[in-house]
Order: sequence, then C-alpha cells, then structure tokens
Amino acid sequence: MKLKSLQNSFYLTFIYLFFYAPIIILIVYSFNNSQYSLLWHGFTWRWYAELFSDNDLWISTWHSFLLGIFSATIASFIGLLAAVSLYRYHFFGRNFLNGLVFILILSPEIVMGASLLILFTFLGLPLGFISLLLAHISFCVPFVIVTIYSRLVSFDKNIFEAAKDLGANDFLILRRIILPLLWPALFAGWLLSFTLSLDDVIISYFVAGPEFQILPLQIYSMVRSGVKPEINALCSVLFCITLTLIVMSQLALRKKA
Repeated sequence: MKLKSLQNSFYLTFIYLFFYAPIIILIVYSFNNSQYSLLWHGFTWRWYAELFSDNDLWISTWHSFLLGIFSATIASFIGLLAAVSLYRYHFFGRNFLNGLVFILILSPEIVMGASLLILFTFLGLPLGFISLLLAHISFCVPFVIVTIYSRLVSFDKNIFEAAKDLGANDFLILRRIILPLLWPALFAGWLLSFTLSLDDVIISYFVAGPEFQILPLQIYSMVRSGVKPEINALCSVLFCITLTLIVMSQLALRKKA
C-alpha cells in the first residue's frame, strides 16, 4: 500500500514538474544579469526596471486589460441569458443551438480569426478596438455558456415551480433565485473569459488594427527577434497576476463550512 502511494506521488511530482518547470526556468532567467547568454551571470532587477519604464508595453498592457474587462463582462451577460434560456425554455432548434456552442469551442482559432476578418471586411468595420472586442466576445461566450449551464443542471427544478406557485414571474425568478445561486459559476465564467481574452494571439492577429496594440501581439512581435530578458520579466509578472486571480477565485468560490 505504501509502495503504491509512493508511486502515485512520484508520478504526480513528475507530471507537475513537466508542466511547471518551463515557468520556473522563465522566472529564474528573468533575474539573470545577461541579455543574450543562457548561462547564469548573477542576480539583477535590471530587466524589471526596464520593463516598468517601457511606455509601449504599458500602453499595450492597459489596452489588453481594458479589452479583457469589457469582453469578459459582455460575454458573461450574454452567456448568462443564453444558458438560462437553453436550460429553462423548450423551443424549436434548442438542441441544435446547444450543439453549436460546442462547435464554436472546438473550432480552430485560425478558422475563427479568418472568418471574423472576412465578416468585418464585408461589413466595412475598421479594425481596432471594436473589432477586437466583438471577436473576443464571440469566442468567450461559448465558454461562459458551458460553465453556467453545468451549474444550472445541478439545480432542483422544483425551486422554480415553487416560485411560480407563489406568484413570481420570470424576471423575479432570475433576480431572486437564479442569480444568487449562479454567482460562483458566473464569476468563474468571467475569470475564464478574461484569461482567454488576455492571452489570445491567433484571433487577435487577424482582427487587430495598427492603432490599437494589445499585449499578446506585442510580445509575439518582440519574441520574433529573440527572447529578451525583458520578455521573461513581463511573462513572470503576467504569471503572478494570473496566479493572484486564481487565488481570488478560489477564495470567492470556497464554500463556507
């Protein structure tokens, strides 16, 4: 029994090291006092100082966070209404629409990016913040729907019937019953959408304009000329921000004893 437990611990340790070793190496090299060498030349804060003094990166970061907040909020609202409609109401084409949600999730990003570019060009929509916002909302909504719908199916439907018997209409049921029960899933869907928006490259590459630069595309353009320590520092900061969001979500979603 102890041998099996040791084997499981070894396998888990190996798997987690495989996943997190590249991130650990990246964070370590963000403190390396060398610009091009992969050898360790001493500890330094130089690359973080250069990072925080780079105005172009800060502008791109602000654009990415602004885009992520707006797209995650709008996608969460649309996804909430769609998930509740698919769960509570029976109408023609309901199963077909439910299947389309998973098709959007499984569709290659390059196909979605190209199709959105063709659509925006056909509509005459200039590429920039609006095109990026619409694109990010479109690929975030299916993930929100799946997250919220998986929570809805665990509800007892008798709650809604009891509310109707007591005279509550659909809007009152949504506001007083569904939303309080759904807020953990809604918050999780918002965080997932924000993360997807923050690190998307492929779809954003198709629909981004020259006047609105976002952080993933900025990093992509910098990496093509070589991985600089400043990029390591930037990725380390982004990882810390992501880790903070995960901890906040776990604290918010934790059930009280």
